[in-house]
Amino acid sequence: MVRARITGTGSALPAKILTNADLERMVETSDDWITARTGIKQRRIAVEGEFTSTFAVEASRRALDMAGIRPDELDLIILGTVTPDFPFPATACIIQNEIGAVNAAAFDISAACSGFIYGLSIAEKYICSGIARKALVIGAEVLSRIVDWSDRNTCILFGDGSGAAVVEASEGDAGILSTHIYSNGSFWETLYQPGCGSRNPASSKRTIDERLFFIRMEGNDVFKHAVRAMEESAFAALTANGLSPSDISLFIPHQANRRIIDAASKRLGLTEDKVFVNLHNYGNTSSASIPIALDEANRAGRLKTGDIVLLDSFGGGFTFGSALLRW
Repeated sequence: MVRARITGTGSALPAKILTNADLERMVETSDDWITARTGIKQRRIAVEGEFTSTFAVEASRRALDMAGIRPDELDLIILGTVTPDFPFPATACIIQNEIGAVNAAAFDISAACSGFIYGLSIAEKYICSGIARKALVIGAEVLSRIVDWSDRNTCILFGDGSGAAVVEASEGDAGILSTHIYSNGSFWETLYQPGCGSRNPASSKRTIDERLFFIRMEGNDVFKHAVRAMEESAFAALTANGLSPSDISLFIPHQANRRIIDAASKRLGLTEDKVFVNLHNYGNTSSASIPIALDEANRAGRLKTGDIVLLDSFGGGFTFGSALLRW
């Protein structure tokens, strides 16, 4: 049986660190307030001359190096992002050019914080159908460019960075056991960027006057729906494979908010040692959060052969989804 298996991971982050103490000098907030409500202590912020593709290219090269394959062996490049370098062309095409993946089809997907899971699901289907043998799935964001730094409710949350995974066709039991992706568009206004699309063009006076180019979020509603959705997608993956939460070796959820992670983990009955958290260091990096965490866990030796690993996401749209892996 052919499975899609992750054979290499990589991540890349800006060097600039923005701490909670730094934010205390920018908006009316405090380290205690931010930590208690989010679990975030610092985040990484891109500087002038750094773009979404900057970090995606670096993360991709690291993933390819770990997998031991050349860029020209790739059949497919999928980038999950809501902060592309340009509206078009796809930033995945820029990445393709930069790394020299001359034989790969490349495209972006927009699924907010679920972008990496959506991309992994697509890559899995291409590989298991025999259309592709080697794919690169990336999550990358420079959210600092669309954050309102005068809004203390949102500016404390987000950070920049990228994570990537090489996915290859493989025989045997190891690999992606299943992926599950969902959407509920009835809540799209709960978390979105109102400006810079065809409804509110970036050049319009209204977009500028009403600051519509920034993220808008109803935090309490997002929290409520996120926990429920992540529970649903997690159990969908376990049920599809005849497994239970006790079989999970490591749970890697989207790193949005510590309270969301704790609530989702509690519903799965998981102890703290089975949950990977790096939110305190990077904040919410949207589509990049799961692949960054996956790479950190991998390089730290947290993933052993045969481990059952659950990836679980929730994001604007609403989008949500899960992937269950046997490492």
